[in-house]
Amino acid sequence: MEIRNHIKVIADHLFRKFGIKSITMDEIATQAGISKKTIYHSFSDKKELVDEVVVDILNGNKICCGESRKYATNAIEEIFLAMENLNRLLGNMNPSILFDIQRSYPATYKRFIEYKQNFLLTIFRENLNRGIKEELYRPELNVELISRMRLEMVMIPFKEDIFSLSKKTLFEVQEEFTEYFLFGVASPKGYKLIMKYKQDRAEKKNTKKEL
Repeated sequence: MEIRNHIKVIADHLFRKFGIKSITMDEIATQAGISKKTIYHSFSDKKELVDEVVVDILNGNKICCGESRKYATNAIEEIFLAMENLNRLLGNMNPSILFDIQRSYPATYKRFIEYKQNFLLTIFRENLNRGIKEELYRPELNVELISRMRLEMVMIPFKEDIFSLSKKTLFEVQEEFTEYFLFGVASPKGYKLIMKYKQDRAEKKNTKKEL
Protein backbone atom coordinates (compact mmCIF):
# COMPACT_ATOMS: atom_id res chain seq x y z
CA MET A 1 0.00 0.00 0.00
CA GLU A 2 1.27 3.45 -0.91
CA ILE A 3 2.58 5.18 2.23
CA ARG A 4 0.15 8.12 2.07
CA ASN A 5 -2.87 5.82 1.92
CA HIS A 6 -1.38 3.61 4.64
CA ILE A 7 -1.16 6.60 6.97
CA LYS A 8 -4.75 7.57 6.22
CA VAL A 9 -6.01 4.05 6.88
CA ILE A 10 -4.29 3.95 10.27
CA ALA A 11 -5.47 7.48 11.17
CA ASP A 12 -9.02 6.65 10.10
CA HIS A 13 -9.04 3.58 12.37
CA LEU A 14 -7.72 5.51 15.36
CA PHE A 15 -10.01 8.51 14.85
CA ARG A 16 -13.06 6.26 14.59
CA LYS A 17 -12.18 4.36 17.73
CA PHE A 18 -10.92 7.12 20.01
CA GLY A 19 -12.01 10.41 18.43
CA ILE A 20 -9.71 12.94 16.79
CA LYS A 21 -8.66 15.13 19.71
CA SER A 22 -7.07 12.35 21.75
CA ILE A 23 -4.94 10.93 18.90
CA THR A 24 -1.49 12.43 18.33
CA MET A 25 0.75 12.21 15.29
CA ASP A 26 3.17 10.18 17.43
CA GLU A 27 0.47 7.57 18.06
CA ILE A 28 -0.41 7.42 14.38
CA ALA A 29 3.26 6.93 13.51
CA THR A 30 3.62 4.14 16.08
CA GLN A 31 0.53 2.30 14.87
CA ALA A 32 1.59 2.74 11.25
CA GLY A 33 5.08 1.39 11.99
CA ILE A 34 6.79 4.47 10.62
CA SER A 35 8.50 7.58 11.99
CA LYS A 36 6.61 10.81 12.61
CA LYS A 37 9.00 12.42 10.14
CA THR A 38 7.65 10.10 7.44
CA ILE A 39 4.12 11.29 8.16
CA TYR A 40 5.20 14.90 7.72
CA HIS A 41 6.67 14.04 4.34
CA SER A 42 3.12 13.18 3.24
CA PHE A 43 1.05 15.62 5.31
CA SER A 44 2.04 19.11 6.37
CA ASP A 45 0.23 18.81 9.71
CA LYS A 46 -2.57 17.02 11.55
CA LYS A 47 -5.16 19.36 10.06
CA GLU A 48 -4.34 18.21 6.55
CA LEU A 49 -4.44 14.56 7.60
CA VAL A 50 -7.79 14.99 9.37
CA ASP A 51 -9.20 16.81 6.37
CA GLU A 52 -8.25 14.03 3.94
CA VAL A 53 -9.55 11.29 6.22
CA VAL A 54 -12.89 13.05 6.64
CA VAL A 55 -13.17 13.73 2.90
CA ASP A 56 -12.62 10.01 2.27
CA ILE A 57 -15.37 9.16 4.77
CA LEU A 58 -17.81 11.58 3.13
CA ASN A 59 -16.97 10.31 -0.35
CA GLY A 60 -17.45 6.74 0.86
CA ASN A 61 -20.88 7.65 2.14
CA LYS A 62 -21.78 9.27 -1.18
CA ILE A 63 -20.86 6.04 -2.97
CA CYS A 64 -22.97 4.01 -0.52
CA CYS A 65 -25.96 6.28 -1.06
CA GLY A 66 -25.54 5.99 -4.81
CA GLU A 67 -25.53 2.21 -4.61
CA SER A 68 -28.64 2.20 -2.40
CA ARG A 69 -30.52 4.35 -4.89
CA LYS A 70 -29.31 2.29 -7.85
CA TYR A 71 -30.32 -1.13 -6.55
CA ALA A 72 -33.44 -0.28 -4.52
CA THR A 73 -36.78 -1.18 -6.09
CA ASN A 74 -38.62 1.45 -4.00
CA ALA A 75 -38.03 4.34 -1.60
CA ILE A 76 -38.29 2.25 1.56
CA GLU A 77 -35.88 -0.40 0.30
CA GLU A 78 -33.50 2.44 -0.56
CA ILE A 79 -33.40 3.45 3.10
CA PHE A 80 -32.97 -0.14 4.32
CA LEU A 81 -30.09 -0.66 1.89
CA ALA A 82 -28.59 2.64 3.04
CA MET A 83 -28.76 1.41 6.64
CA GLU A 84 -26.78 -1.69 5.72
CA ASN A 85 -24.11 0.48 4.12
CA LEU A 86 -24.24 2.88 7.06
CA ASN A 87 -23.47 0.00 9.40
CA ARG A 88 -20.14 -0.49 7.64
CA LEU A 89 -19.45 3.24 7.79
CA LEU A 90 -20.56 4.03 11.36
CA GLY A 91 -20.42 0.68 13.13
CA ASN A 92 -17.22 1.45 15.03
CA MET A 93 -17.25 5.26 14.91
CA ASN A 94 -16.77 7.38 18.03
CA PRO A 95 -19.53 10.04 18.12
CA SER A 96 -17.07 12.66 19.39
CA ILE A 97 -15.54 12.91 15.90
CA LEU A 98 -18.04 15.51 14.72
CA PHE A 99 -17.59 17.62 17.86
CA ASP A 100 -13.80 17.44 17.53
CA ILE A 101 -13.99 18.62 13.92
CA GLN A 102 -16.38 21.44 14.74
CA ARG A 103 -14.22 22.71 17.58
CA SER A 104 -10.71 22.38 16.13
CA TYR A 105 -10.87 21.93 12.35
CA PRO A 106 -13.04 24.73 10.86
CA ALA A 107 -12.05 24.11 7.23
CA THR A 108 -12.93 20.42 7.52
CA TYR A 109 -16.15 21.24 9.36
CA LYS A 110 -17.10 23.56 6.51
CA ARG A 111 -16.72 20.64 4.11
CA PHE A 112 -19.03 18.59 6.31
CA ILE A 113 -21.66 21.35 6.43
CA GLU A 114 -21.58 21.63 2.62
CA TYR A 115 -21.98 17.85 2.37
CA LYS A 116 -24.88 17.96 4.83
CA GLN A 117 -26.73 20.91 3.29
CA ASN A 118 -26.17 19.97 -0.35
CA PHE A 119 -25.74 16.22 -0.77
CA LEU A 120 -27.66 14.78 2.20
CA LEU A 121 -30.56 17.21 1.96
CA THR A 122 -30.96 16.41 -1.74
CA ILE A 123 -30.90 12.67 -1.05
CA PHE A 124 -33.56 12.98 1.65
CA ARG A 125 -35.75 15.24 -0.50
CA GLU A 126 -35.57 12.91 -3.50
CA ASN A 127 -36.34 9.86 -1.39
CA LEU A 128 -39.45 11.52 0.01
CA ASN A 129 -40.65 12.49 -3.46
CA ARG A 130 -40.00 8.96 -4.68
CA GLY A 131 -41.90 7.43 -1.75
CA ILE A 132 -44.88 9.72 -2.28
CA LYS A 133 -44.95 8.87 -5.99
CA GLU A 134 -44.86 5.15 -5.13
CA GLU A 135 -47.67 5.67 -2.56
CA LEU A 136 -45.41 4.34 0.20
CA TYR A 137 -45.27 7.71 2.00
CA ARG A 138 -48.26 9.87 2.92
CA PRO A 139 -49.16 12.23 0.06
CA GLU A 140 -49.78 15.27 2.26
CA LEU A 141 -46.20 15.43 3.55
CA ASN A 142 -44.42 18.77 3.36
CA VAL A 143 -41.34 17.46 1.57
CA GLU A 144 -39.08 20.45 2.22
CA LEU A 145 -39.91 20.61 5.91
CA ILE A 146 -39.64 16.85 6.50
CA SER A 147 -36.37 16.66 4.54
CA ARG A 148 -34.81 19.25 6.83
CA MET A 149 -36.21 17.56 9.92
CA ARG A 150 -34.70 14.28 8.75
CA LEU A 151 -31.38 16.04 8.22
CA GLU A 152 -31.32 17.22 11.83
CA MET A 153 -32.37 13.78 13.10
CA VAL A 154 -29.26 12.32 11.49
CA MET A 155 -27.10 14.72 13.50
CA ILE A 156 -28.69 14.05 16.91
CA PRO A 157 -26.87 10.76 17.68
CA PHE A 158 -23.52 12.56 17.31
CA LYS A 159 -24.36 14.62 20.39
CA GLU A 160 -22.52 12.91 23.20
CA ASP A 161 -25.20 13.62 25.82
CA ILE A 162 -27.77 11.83 23.65
CA PHE A 163 -25.43 9.04 22.60
CA SER A 164 -24.35 8.30 26.20
CA LEU A 165 -27.95 7.61 27.19
CA SER A 166 -28.40 4.82 24.65
CA LYS A 167 -25.59 2.40 25.51
CA LYS A 168 -25.60 1.44 21.85
CA THR A 169 -23.25 1.97 18.92
CA LEU A 170 -23.59 5.06 16.77
CA PHE A 171 -25.09 2.95 14.01
CA GLU A 172 -27.66 1.34 16.33
CA VAL A 173 -28.82 4.78 17.45
CA GLN A 174 -29.06 5.93 13.82
CA GLU A 175 -31.00 2.76 13.01
CA GLU A 176 -33.61 3.51 15.68
CA PHE A 177 -33.98 7.10 14.51
CA THR A 178 -34.35 5.96 10.90
CA GLU A 179 -37.12 3.51 11.76
CA TYR A 180 -38.86 6.22 13.78
CA PHE A 181 -38.70 8.49 10.73
CA LEU A 182 -39.99 5.80 8.35
CA PHE A 183 -43.00 4.95 10.47
CA GLY A 184 -43.77 8.67 10.72
CA VAL A 185 -43.94 9.23 6.95
CA ALA A 186 -45.29 5.86 5.78
CA SER A 187 -48.69 5.28 4.24
CA PRO A 188 -50.60 2.09 5.19
CA LYS A 189 -49.03 0.44 2.13
CA GLY A 190 -45.61 1.66 3.20
CA TYR A 191 -46.11 0.46 6.78
CA LYS A 192 -46.63 -3.11 5.57
CA LEU A 193 -43.47 -2.91 3.47
CA ILE A 194 -41.44 -1.57 6.41
CA MET A 195 -42.55 -4.50 8.55
CA LYS A 196 -41.59 -6.92 5.77
CA TYR A 197 -38.08 -5.46 5.47
CA LYS A 198 -37.69 -5.44 9.26
CA GLN A 199 -38.62 -9.12 9.38
CA ASP A 200 -36.21 -9.94 6.56
CA ARG A 201 -33.38 -8.14 8.38
CA ALA A 202 -34.16 -9.93 11.64
CA GLU A 203 -34.08 -13.30 9.89
CA LYS A 204 -30.73 -12.49 8.27
CA LYS A 205 -29.28 -11.46 11.63
CA ASN A 206 -30.48 -14.69 13.25
CA THR A 207 -29.02 -16.73 10.41
CA LYS A 208 -25.62 -15.03 10.86
CA LYS A 209 -25.71 -15.72 14.61
CA GLU A 210 -26.42 -19.40 13.98
CA LEU A 211 -23.47 -19.62 11.60
